[in-house]
Amino acid sequence: MTSTQSTEGARAHARAQAAAATLARPDTPAGVDPAAVVLAQRIPSGGYANVVLGRGTRVRLADPSGTTCAHLFLLRAEAPWERLNVADTVKVPWQAYLSAGHPLLSDQGRVLATVLTDSSGHHDTLCGPGTGGRHQLHLAGAKHGLEPRDIGPSISLFRGVRVEADGGLVATGNAQPGSAIDLLIHLPVTLLVATAAHPLDDRPTGELDLVAWSSPADLAALPNDDPEYRRAVDNTEAAWAAALNQEVPA
Repeated sequence: MTSTQSTEGARAHARAQAAAATLARPDTPAGVDPAAVVLAQRIPSGGYANVVLGRGTRVRLADPSGTTCAHLFLLRAEAPWERLNVADTVKVPWQAYLSAGHPLLSDQGRVLATVLTDSSGHHDTLCGPGTGGRHQLHLAGAKHGLEPRDIGPSISLFRGVRVEADGGLVATGNAQPGSAIDLLIHLPVTLLVATAAHPLDDRPTGELDLVAWSSPADLAALPNDDPEYRRAVDNTEAAWAAALNQEVPA
């Protein structure tokens, strides 16, 4: 074993450890140009990720083993006071259960992201994370200068919850291994995601695959014609156009 009693020995030891480490990465999705991929990361159980993503980015979150639970939160990158509002995300589209076409709305009535596809169907907008997941989101946010008060209620992916007729909440577990949800980013966002148990389902969580790639053409073919969604998209496009025109008239 390499001695770490000297600077040279410690450096040699660290480099030997790094050389032996195997970093698992998710595969590039079928049909996606590898050159367009901006992020490919496998997040371990109890881990987290934090990344700034541009407008027109497509994000795939996948459950490779059928055991993960991912707690997701979004903030507008250039204006982090604007952030995911789970209550409006449920209220405006008249639907608490995420599926294709569902917007993830900010507290300003703008679309931060839209669900493009979903092969899981096991998600939760009602409970939020437990203590562990909340702590991980706080750690992820701290990397961007965010404080715990900046991290509001989040969405849980891949472990579902359904509302019974009497109003009770029932956990529905995970879908099949390999299930995935694709999001389209409408405004530049800081994405925070943590893998941790769900408050109604405390089984250990598996790994989460996170892949993001540039796909601006998706912005021209949105999967929802509901008037509430279109109005939110119009609000978003107006904000984006204003952000591009920052010149102050003389």
